[in-house]
Amino acid sequence: MEKDQSSSPATVFSFRSFCCILVIVSSVSSISFFYWSQYYYSTRSSFSLPLYDQNTPINLLTYTSAWNHLTFSSDPPKKLLKIALFVKKWPQRNLAGGLERHALTLHLALAKRGHELHIFTTTTTNDTNTTTFPNMNFHLSRPTSGGYLDQALVWNQFQIQNSTGKPFDVVHTESVGLMHTRAKNVKNLAVSWHGIAYETIHSDIIQEMVRSPEEQRSHTLTERSIKVADEVKFFPRYSHHVATSDHCGDVLRRIYMIPDGRVHVILNGVDEQVFKPNPAEGKAFRHKVGIPESETALVLGMAGRLVKDKGHPIMFEALSQIFAEQDDAFRKRVHVIVAGDGPWGARYRELGSNLLVLGPLKQSELASFYNAIDVFVNPTLRAQGLDHTLLEATMSGKPVMATRFASITGSVIVGPEMGYTFSPTVSSLKDALLNVIGDGRKTLEKKGQMARQRALKLFTATKMATAYERLFLCISNSTSNEDGDYCKYIPPPHFSG
Repeated sequence: MEKDQSSSPATVFSFRSFCCILVIVSSVSSISFFYWSQYYYSTRSSFSLPLYDQNTPINLLTYTSAWNHLTFSSDPPKKLLKIALFVKKWPQRNLAGGLERHALTLHLALAKRGHELHIFTTTTTNDTNTTTFPNMNFHLSRPTSGGYLDQALVWNQFQIQNSTGKPFDVVHTESVGLMHTRAKNVKNLAVSWHGIAYETIHSDIIQEMVRSPEEQRSHTLTERSIKVADEVKFFPRYSHHVATSDHCGDVLRRIYMIPDGRVHVILNGVDEQVFKPNPAEGKAFRHKVGIPESETALVLGMAGRLVKDKGHPIMFEALSQIFAEQDDAFRKRVHVIVAGDGPWGARYRELGSNLLVLGPLKQSELASFYNAIDVFVNPTLRAQGLDHTLLEATMSGKPVMATRFASITGSVIVGPEMGYTFSPTVSSLKDALLNVIGDGRKTLEKKGQMARQRALKLFTATKMATAYERLFLCISNSTSNEDGDYCKYIPPPHFSG
């Protein structure tokens, strides 16, 4: 009888060796791609963009650049839409996280333009802010134990409204507010992605790099790879995808293999009426929080949740080293103010009186906060989405410094003329902070002016809202076979997109 070789030591060794090699190759490939992507996105602004012929309309559905580069009419369209929105949480105006802030800013703007909004969201322990416009209709439901929308319940609510009066012209879901199992047969649907699993692999690598020796190694990388595979499988069930950063759009097309005609890049926007330069407000805010007036003193600002994945461990260490190495005169001319709350707030207070933790701020206070600082710092360790705080700071005329992630260098800090970037390590962040302090206020003001010029072109709430509106009109006409040219864009003379 022939001996069974299936479990021999050589065979087992070979199989295990193959698995190890496969994992190593996969990891190296992922890391190589991310470092290549940093180079690509940090240099793409210098590439020449094609000129479009004014007489040749652009098919918006296959337009691969951010729609924010296009100019749509500020007047409300002739056709007003009935829009369904699925979002896990509709926030208080002043307590909005990134995804919720996007939903709030965008759909308030669409309501102001006359569209009929039906918002399917959860009730919260706090009073949900639903006092807005008469054309905004809220359909509230109790969240699941995990805090998500009850899919069966909200789907029933949706079907009732879809059969009342005219059906919905377009359906919009913020991330997986509406699960793919329900969305798969909705042709007039667009989903906005504020972060995808593939992007967060880079974050997982960074978390492993900054892990202290006493911390246990996480198995997140393995779990994340499985999640990416799951997303690649179910993402095509959504008819149209809106990427909120240039990098995310590229990944959806190349890695998730979604056709160009179903991926649309619309960068996040913030309210330009709220976030704008106001030196008087900034001066008053400095006085209010106790920063002494000085021609040479610099104020660095941070905002958001003061937690580990937002980069506060490396920021704390970088500041600790800088203050320890400098004299008292240096400490008197460098101030740090932090708008936010979280575990690292108490640690920051240990650094001395020139570091102020203010706690969460209302939107109006946040606008004054940006005007009070000389540079905004975002040390995030999450390579995911397009952070609103960066956009709010640039809209306020401030330069920004942030982690060198592709979503940031590809859409916001596209060159040194408007800010600073650093690798997510203490040494790199420390060097960047010292460069900022060495450059001084006049250089920072020039960079802030350049940052605001770009923000006014790309990151206003108006730009974002009119782009979404045009996409919704295009999707509505495409699925209903109505007459109209909403999917066509006539470029102005010498337009480069």
